[in-house]
Amino acid sequence: MYPEIILKPGKDESLLRYHPWVFSGAIAQKPDQIEEGDYVIVKSADGRVLGIGHYQIGSITVRILEFNTDTLSEDHYFNRLNNACRLRRSLGLIRADNNCFRLVHGEGDFLPGLVVDIYGDTAVMQAHSPGMHFERNRIAEALTRLPDINIRNVYYKSETTLPFKARLDPHNDYIIGAFDGNIALENGLQFNIDWLKGQKTGFFVDQRENRALLEKFAKDRTVLNMFCYTGGFSVYAMRGGAKSVDSVDSSAKAAALTDANIELNFPGDARHTTHAVDAFKYLSEMPADKYDLIILDPPAFAKHRSALKNGLIGYRKLNTKAFEKIKSGGFLFTFSCSQVVSREAFRLAVFSAAAKSGRKVRILHQLTQPADHPFDIAHPEGEYLKGLILYVE
Repeated sequence: MYPEIILKPGKDESLLRYHPWVFSGAIAQKPDQIEEGDYVIVKSADGRVLGIGHYQIGSITVRILEFNTDTLSEDHYFNRLNNACRLRRSLGLIRADNNCFRLVHGEGDFLPGLVVDIYGDTAVMQAHSPGMHFERNRIAEALTRLPDINIRNVYYKSETTLPFKARLDPHNDYIIGAFDGNIALENGLQFNIDWLKGQKTGFFVDQRENRALLEKFAKDRTVLNMFCYTGGFSVYAMRGGAKSVDSVDSSAKAAALTDANIELNFPGDARHTTHAVDAFKYLSEMPADKYDLIILDPPAFAKHRSALKNGLIGYRKLNTKAFEKIKSGGFLFTFSCSQVVSREAFRLAVFSAAAKSGRKVRILHQLTQPADHPFDIAHPEGEYLKGLILYVE
């Protein structure tokens, strides 16, 4: 029998609505002998079983794996992974010209604390909770048994994603298989995926649909892709018939990876140039009216609520500069991937930037994360990516 955690009276309301987190302040009683990553049964003050989940130290003390039960089936992880895979197939993501997508998006796939991205026959797994870290081998084995995809390699990449206080000392390495190539297909375009040393799992698959939309806007336009990282937006702009594309990133390594991806798809094409410089410096020094399509896809300016105020200031400054410099009749694709920045707060930051620049701006599209990054209806915190396509007069 697993250890039991008892909640304070009235603190079971969120779990009764199937929100998967138990916060430390809601707990009335927990066992003295309990370790990070242990399975625990959560009960209400009157003794009702609310669910079973993983325990960890911190504000989020339990992540619920199953509600209204005190047991998990032997095939729990395989069944969850299989259901996630079936959804991706039904979305049309598993096909000959597309073999990279997110298979598991944490709470959105009812596997809280777990992220799995697929790149061809390699699955890149990230644990964000001690419980998922301890189950990594079982999950990896289950990935290789999925009927809809042929996973031969499972790379575990959690050195920077697990809670520091847990002292788990994870190591990035292959759990199953080994490196046998890193080129994946997205909508018929090839990309070098650096899951060994790159950010996140090696590629931002969450912008797939937004990249495809950008392609439709790119024809005969002069494009600036800020914070380009692997050059995803740049590659789509090239295929869309852009007149020229400039890719900017402060990292020389990212610029080199962008060049490699452009060369992979458009060998010898002189329309593309990379610039390994600071984004704000480039925007400040570039000529006005040079670009009529600008992409702003920065890293999260506010990773924690304590950084929210400064993060919003950053979004306002960045967008103000883009509004000031973009050519009349141009399109601005602007994004925030900061979870703590709400859709409303991001829009207000962008609206403030438009007002400060004195430009007339219209919203053409409001963007979000794609369907392989679902969020549980009971867990709105799973929504993090927001974006706008703007027409600037």
